[in-house]
Amino acid sequence: MRIFFFTLLFFSLSVSIAQHSKKQKELENQKKALLAQIQEMSALRSQQAQERQTLSSQIQELSEKIQTRSQLIRITNHQANLLNQQIKENQQQINSLESDLASLKKSYANVIAQSYKTRSRRSQWLYILASEDFAQGYKRLKYIQQYSQYRKNQALEIQEKNQLLKQFNDSLSLQYKYQQQILSENQKEQSKLSQEKKEQELLVASIKKKESDYAEQIRKKQAQANKIDKEIDRLIRMAIAEANAKKAKSSAPKGKNKSSSEATHTDRTFDLTPEGKALSSDFEANKGKLIWPIERGYKSQGFGTYDDPVYPDLKHYNNGITLVAPRGSEARCVFNGEVSAVISVPGGNKAVQVRHGNFITIYYNLIEVFVSKGQKVFPKTPLGRIFTDSEGKTEMKFFVYKNTNKLNPEHWIRE
Repeated sequence: MRIFFFTLLFFSLSVSIAQHSKKQKELENQKKALLAQIQEMSALRSQQAQERQTLSSQIQELSEKIQTRSQLIRITNHQANLLNQQIKENQQQINSLESDLASLKKSYANVIAQSYKTRSRRSQWLYILASEDFAQGYKRLKYIQQYSQYRKNQALEIQEKNQLLKQFNDSLSLQYKYQQQILSENQKEQSKLSQEKKEQELLVASIKKKESDYAEQIRKKQAQANKIDKEIDRLIRMAIAEANAKKAKSSAPKGKNKSSSEATHTDRTFDLTPEGKALSSDFEANKGKLIWPIERGYKSQGFGTYDDPVYPDLKHYNNGITLVAPRGSEARCVFNGEVSAVISVPGGNKAVQVRHGNFITIYYNLIEVFVSKGQKVFPKTPLGRIFTDSEGKTEMKFFVYKNTNKLNPEHWIRE
């Protein structure tokens, strides 16, 4: 029974350690990704260092770095907390094992002392021969055999518990070292974060002295973003209308023209063919698995509403996500589809619109386009070269729509 409980204890501890290790590995992978993103940011900013930057770009870049480093610190804190929990559990198990071991050793000492008293083989045989009958003699023989096996089992159990205790102590020693490493890394990141926040405070103070310049830069960016959004909405409706009209014409009986009411289709929802339905299902099944629309880079702004880094009461809205890439980077298609439009935004750059059934992906801020309307495209197909502005920033906006509904691209591409 003791061996059964010992085996059960060993199994449960192994499962617990495996679960902690898996979680630590997940956190370590997230940490590596964030460190790689910070390095990418630093490399791209070094590339832009000789370029003239606007006040709004400077504060935006610093805010991005602060946000990423804060996320890195949160993960490191999570790692430290998980380690503390694991160390505490291991220490409890060590205490329990030490107590069991002490009890086993004491019991084993008593057994050895008793065995010493009856150590003579002659004594054992006299004990058996002194039996009143054969049955009693057989029972005494079995007792001596069982007693001998019990001694062996106890010795084995002590040996196994010693081994397990050593493993736990070795594991605990490694955990303590890793914990110190995590805490050291965290202190360094906290120091860097503190420095970046001081830089941000100085920059914000500087910007507020030139409030009118900053406000003008923000106004221009917002006006340009609104213009892009309107043009995208218009072209999506146009793509839906064209696709629906084409389907209606191909499905009409030969020689018969549909009435105006029959030929009228909504400009908000694709009327899918069987092939279009299959492609839509395939696209939806790959939610969270789509490749990134750039080969290298990082996300500088996510989807939805966000606070202005200088004036928190001022809100901005992003219909897609903004990605920063190295100079000369290309946009690439994220999934099988067909180019439904090549967009030229007045006063802006170009965009490529790719249809995947009733889903649409859009890649904006291209200076050069490599594809044409109606062309079939596939994952990693180069769509165009991303524009690099006068400040040296190579930035692209990526959008995902289902019919005319805006979706969060972060839910669709791989982490």
